[in-house]
Order: sequence, then C-alpha cells, then structure tokens
Amino acid sequence: MDGLLLVHAFPLDARMWEPQLAAFDASGVAIVAPHLPGFGGTRAAPGGIMTMRSAAAVCLHEMDAAGLDRAVVCGLSMGGYVALELWRQAGERVVGLVLANTRAEADTRAAADRRRDLAGRLHREGNVLAASPPPLLGAGAGEDLWDRVRGLIGDQSPDAIAAAALGIAGRPDSTPDLPGIHVPTLVITGSADTLILPEATAAMADQIPGAALAVIEGAGHLTNLEAPEEFNRLLEEHLARSGLIPG
Repeated sequence: MDGLLLVHAFPLDARMWEPQLAAFDASGVAIVAPHLPGFGGTRAAPGGIMTMRSAAAVCLHEMDAAGLDRAVVCGLSMGGYVALELWRQAGERVVGLVLANTRAEADTRAAADRRRDLAGRLHREGNVLAASPPPLLGAGAGEDLWDRVRGLIGDQSPDAIAAAALGIAGRPDSTPDLPGIHVPTLVITGSADTLILPEATAAMADQIPGAALAVIEGAGHLTNLEAPEEFNRLLEEHLARSGLIPG
C-alpha cells in the first residue's frame, strides 16, 4: 500500500501537520506523521544526537507499522533533510517527494557552530526557544498562530531539541543526490521565509529532473501553518501527480 509520510520541522513535533491531517482525513490516503526521536514525548535519540539517518529509520519503522510499502514523503525544513536521507537510504520506498522550506546543502562551519552553541545553551538553561523562537513565521502572521507555535516548541524536551540541533549540524550535503531523484518532486517555499531563504529552497527545483516549484506569497518558514489552504491544494495536486489520488 502507498501513502503519505509527513516529516515535521525543527523544533516542533508532528502536531504541526494538523491542518493537513484534517484536510486529507477523508481522502482515502493512508497518512503517517511521526514524531522524530525525542519530540512529542517520544524516546530520545541514542547518544544525544538525532542524526538524519536515525530520524529516517524512525520514519521507515512507522511506515512499516502502518503497512505502507511506499510513500510520498513530505518534509518541511528539518523534515526535508530527513526526506532526502530517506531517499538515500530507501529510495525504492519513495513514490514522490515534497521538499518544503528546506535546502540540500550541509551547514557551513559557522552555521554548524551556531547549532552546537544552541545545543549547549539548551542543556544548560532549558528550553530557551519556547520564549525566543527562531523566525518560523512571516511578518504577517497573527498572534494566535505565534501562540500555537510557541506552545508546540514549549512542549518539547530541551534535550530533544539539542539532539536535533547537533544532528542537523552534522548532516551530509544532499546536493549530489538531487540529479538522481527520479520520482515526482514538488519544491515549496514562502516568499517571506527568512530562516531558509526562498532562493536556497528554489535552487533544488533546478537540480531535480522535472521538479515543480511553488512559491507561496507572503508566507514565512512554516508554510503549511501560515497558508494551509494553499499548501493543501499544492499537496493534493502532487498526490495526484504521484498516483496516490485520482487526478
């Protein structure tokens, strides 16, 4: 059976996908939206580092548990890094890709150092991101949505966020893998994303054969939450393109 795998962003958990789960509940598509290691109250990553490989392994385990042989893999931000790792590990189980507000390149040394510094702060001071989150939403986002995002961040263990930060810092460069992606791929960005700039995300569409690019105007980093109707429309079209629902 084929289905849809939704892989969440940093530093949230799978509840960020509630607008998509609600929209596709009656579609007949089997949907799996796992919490990555340590998030959503799940077991922490071994060794205090949530590598993209260990995160992908959790996704594959959840697909197995749901009886999914293959999936359209939709990953946003950190979820996109995991989606690209899934392609490397188990490309035969990927029937399509949605890479949203993410990038293929590894961190620069300076960016990796900042993530390691953040991990140290999280270990020393607790969940510092709950009160001072990264710029996950665009300037036009309402306070209600910010409250929801801050609440999701505040629910996470600081050790889990630190482990993910360390794993992201050490992730491999996925750029060499892009030309070999041969499944239908949709790349989504928001014109107001200041965390991963639109041009960084859009560059992947130029390197993946046949990939489609969608820019959601006015949306920031969490496009699925800021513009759920448009995100869902794009996702529905891509599920049809990938053969999961009638076109």
